[in-house]
Parts: sequence; structure tokens; C-alpha cells
Amino acid sequence: MVFEIRTAGPEDAAGVAAVWAAVMPQLVKTARAIELELRGGRSQVSLVAVDEPDAVGYANLYLPAAGAVSPRVRITVQVLPAVRGRGIGSALLAAVTSRALNVSAGRLLVMVDEDAIPFAEKRGFVVGRRMSRSAADLSAVPAPVATPPGLRVATYDELEARQLFDAEVQVRDDDPSGFSSGPAYDEWVAVSWNNPDNRPDLSFAVLDGDRVLSFGTTTADPDRGVIWSNLTGTIPSARGRGLAKVVKSHALSASRDAGFRVASTGNDAANEPMLAVNRWLGYRGTGGSWTAEKVL
Repeated sequence: MVFEIRTAGPEDAAGVAAVWAAVMPQLVKTARAIELELRGGRSQVSLVAVDEPDAVGYANLYLPAAGAVSPRVRITVQVLPAVRGRGIGSALLAAVTSRALNVSAGRLLVMVDEDAIPFAEKRGFVVGRRMSRSAADLSAVPAPVATPPGLRVATYDELEARQLFDAEVQVRDDDPSGFSSGPAYDEWVAVSWNNPDNRPDLSFAVLDGDRVLSFGTTTADPDRGVIWSNLTGTIPSARGRGLAKVVKSHALSASRDAGFRVASTGNDAANEPMLAVNRWLGYRGTGGSWTAEKVL
């Protein structure tokens, strides 16, 4: 197969979305959201593998903070299942590794499905944490959990961007997997807060006054009738009060009432508190993946 690896541009959004849909169909990642990301995402480098006229693979690199010394850099490498075994994944990995070396990365961090573990290990990656995937039938979700006294529940329509960002930073920086990192505020507003796949009316937060204590972000694909529970978290000082169950139960109930059928999510397999919430909500395991790291 003759293919080309090049920097992805907004015109590649539909092709990149098709790769994501084939590799991880449980995600909500539409072409319009990817186009926004490719236009406004300054914190990552995105590559596409093209066998004209089709996109057959995708890779990206999340750039480290300026001045970071030998940082761990998160990457993605995806190849359409129908064209695997033809060197596309190897070429994408080589290209993204080259760019990681250009920014003085010390390690690479990637997520791999079980069938890709041999590919990763052959190229020097060491498998680490297991990440679980699960789905719930929204017709069977329980009623929303009552909010603790003194607190209130709000949809994202009622929030200012900064309120959510301040809480999200506390949660994502506390994620042991390393996969919840994100950009600085201005870019976060452009590509995350304004992500067209987001459903503010189906995303909920628990607040103490104006401060967000817990939140759950929902992305949705009405054409497929599915939602993806993106990042759900509680700031460290408010944990142990059942707030994640509050926000997620409200989100799933509202999604059901809006006509959606299936909710999917992913979690660190060692995060038992969140997994317990998901089991109570009716989530059942559908598979998993693994983190893998390589020293450069």
C-alpha cells in the first residue's frame, strides 16, 4: 500500500472522525468537533495517514509545558482495522516519536487495546495500568440522587467556563493514568468548553455557592442515540460525600429523557469508587485497554 503521513488540517476532520469511529465506536467524536480541535488546538500536533483519497490512520502528540525537562508526553496512534499489518501504524509511531524528540520528550505514554499490546511491546513500550470500558442501557437507569443539604445541582448551561475549568484542573492533575491532562484556559475554552459535541443541558455539577465541587461532562451523538460520559470528577477536598453519584445520575436520567439510548464511559480499572458508582447506575463492562510507556 502506498500512503502518506502528513500534518492533519481541518479538511481532514471527516476522515479522522471515520478512523475514530472504526477504532473506538463507543466514543462521541464527530467531524465537527475534530475540525474545531484541528483549527484551535495549539497544545497538540495531529498527523493523518492518507491513502488517497481516504484517511487510513491518525496520530497526535500533546505538547509538554514550555521548559519541561524530559517530560512524559501523551500520544495517540490509530489505524483502520481493515488496513492493519501494512506498516501504517509503524510509520505513524515513527513520525509522532520524531516530533516528541523535537520537544525533548523523555517518555511516551499511549493507550493500547489488548490486541495492540504485542505491537507496542515490540517497539519498546512497557504495559502499565488497565483502563476499563463500560456501557449502560439508559432505559434502566435509576432516579437521580438527592443533593446533600447546603449544596445545589446545576447544568453546565448555568455555569461560567472558569467555574468548571478551576474544578477540572484539580481533577485531571490528580489522575494517576496521565490521560486527563488538558490545555491552558484559553485553548480549553476554545476546544473543550465550546466543543460542539458537548451537551451542556446533559452535563451537571454540584456547587457550594459558586464553587464547583463535582462535575460530569456529557458528549452526545443524536444520530446514533448515544452519549459518552467524558470526564467525571470531584475535587479532592470534597471527596467521600457521594457527589459523583449525584452528578452522574442526573446526567444519565436527563439523557434518557432527551431520547438517548446508550451511555458509554471509560475508567481507570483501579478507581473502585467511580466503578462502584457506574455499577449502581447500570454500567456493564464492554472491554478494556492498557496504558503503555516508552523511555526515549
